[in-house]
Amino acid sequence: MSKQVIAVILGGGAGTRLYPLTASRSKPAVPIAGKYRLVDIPISNCINSGINRMFVLTQYNSASLNKHIKNTYHFSVFSSAFVDILAAEQTPDSTSWYQGTADAVRQSLRHLNQHDCEYVLILSGDQLYQMDFQKMLTNHKEQGADITIATIPVAGREASDFGILKADSNHHITSFIEKPKADLLPDWVSDTGEEMKRQGREYLASMGIYIFNRQLLVDLLMDIYKDYTDFGKEILPKALEEYKVVSYQYDGYWTDIGHIYSFFEANLALTQEIPPFNLFDNSKAVYTRARMLPPAKISGTTLEKTIIAEGCIINASRIENSVIGIRQRIGHGTTIVSSYLMGTDYYETIEEMTHSQERGLPKLGIGERCYIRNAIIDKNCRIGNDVRINGSNHLENTDHSLYTIKDGIVVVKKGAILPDGFVI
Repeated sequence: MSKQVIAVILGGGAGTRLYPLTASRSKPAVPIAGKYRLVDIPISNCINSGINRMFVLTQYNSASLNKHIKNTYHFSVFSSAFVDILAAEQTPDSTSWYQGTADAVRQSLRHLNQHDCEYVLILSGDQLYQMDFQKMLTNHKEQGADITIATIPVAGREASDFGILKADSNHHITSFIEKPKADLLPDWVSDTGEEMKRQGREYLASMGIYIFNRQLLVDLLMDIYKDYTDFGKEILPKALEEYKVVSYQYDGYWTDIGHIYSFFEANLALTQEIPPFNLFDNSKAVYTRARMLPPAKISGTTLEKTIIAEGCIINASRIENSVIGIRQRIGHGTTIVSSYLMGTDYYETIEEMTHSQERGLPKLGIGERCYIRNAIIDKNCRIGNDVRINGSNHLENTDHSLYTIKDGIVVVKKGAILPDGFVI
């Protein structure tokens, strides 16, 4: 089965809506759930679906992503499996950067064409979900489709953020509109099934997951629609008129991690009693870099609904509804509520800690007697003692050299140093 398909994972643009998490890394490289990176999600879905030939397309800040993929995805020399990064590059045929999703795939076709496959699966690099692509491929073949679009039912308040489509009783897509304004929505209601209707989810949104017959994809990008740069805005609405485009409705958990708010919510949702995204599923493992880290060490801390990654040293008094990333150090008397601490890339030695203190620098990690709520603390931050960070909706959106506030969430920037007694 895997020989028939090659997956292309789109790394996304500059990721401005996820700034400052994307200030020094590409969107797929943003750390999620304490120990993974966003790109691990689509790659894991592919591996779990028996698809093990993948290209990841990127152009912004791709160094950390390249390093992660190089260090993580090693396959046997006896298999044809690979995860390859294709960064935007200048060639004799193309001197420009990727102009959109379709243009990115177009510029990468010469790498794709070196491999045998009948179908191309196109995925987004910034979504959280667990999906069996073999079921989608089987449906694509049974329907005799030229193109399949994975769709998910959404409610009216979210519909304007997505490409919305309508399908007939055979699931053939008849019309498609990109990000419709609210006054147009009544015309776009679909039959999404009884269960979905009861939840008020009666619009079919494109998930940005597509299967193309390989030859058709090549013809569309190189010939028929050679001036079009985007799948959602241009190619798919046009293709409906000429080709058999089918909707594959997915009813599981799926969230698009485009904004700081959705990123924050998706991470904290992992701490729920029964989380919507299940990290503890034998058949749907999420793969990531295997680090040789010690187990977490926790002393005197009350923990409530908290995920703690390996390698942490925690002396906090209380942590609740939070995700604590790798190698995170948290001092005595500190309280963490509804926050995501991404952790650190290395440990400070005792000598380095002493040296830092002599220079008046806080130790790497979170100091003593701090209070942190509704915050994202990016990697390698040094937060002193008695620091208070209290995110809430009454805070205005702002961008400071050390932190950014968006939608009431305080994001402390990567490597920021907050001195003792600092208050946000």
